[in-house]
Amino acid sequence: MLEVYIDAASAGNPGPSAIGIFIKGEGHQLKFSEPIGITNNHAAEFVALIRGLQEAAKLSTDIISVRSDSKIVVTSIEKEFVKSEEYKPYLDTALKLIKQFNLFFIKWIPDSQNKAADALARQGIQKGKK
Repeated sequence: MLEVYIDAASAGNPGPSAIGIFIKGEGHQLKFSEPIGITNNHAAEFVALIRGLQEAAKLSTDIISVRSDSKIVVTSIEKEFVKSEEYKPYLDTALKLIKQFNLFFIKWIPDSQNKAADALARQGIQKGKK
C-alpha cells in the first residue's frame, strides 16, 4: 500500500501557492515540492491531491491511502460533490484518477500528522520566489 500525504500552502489567499507531497510504502519514499502560481488555498489543496494521485499511479495501481489536512478536499472526494463550481474541475479530475486504483482511501488528518507534506509545500513557496 502507498501512503500519500498531501498539503498546500499559500502566501496570501489568493497568493503565491505551492504543493507538498510525501509518498511512502512499497519500498518508496518520495518527496515533491512545487510552486503552482497564484491561487487560493482550497484550489491549491486540490492541485496537491491531483499531483499526488498522478505520482502514486506511476508507482502502483493497487492500494493507495491519501492523507490530507484539508477538510474540503477529503469531504469533496468522499461525497463526490463540491458546493463551489470553482472546484468542480479539480474534483472531476481527481475522481477520474482515483478510478485507476484497485482500492482507494482518503482520510482527514490534523496538521500535526501532516508535517512532512506541510514542510514540502512551504519549501515550494520559497522555490517560487526565486
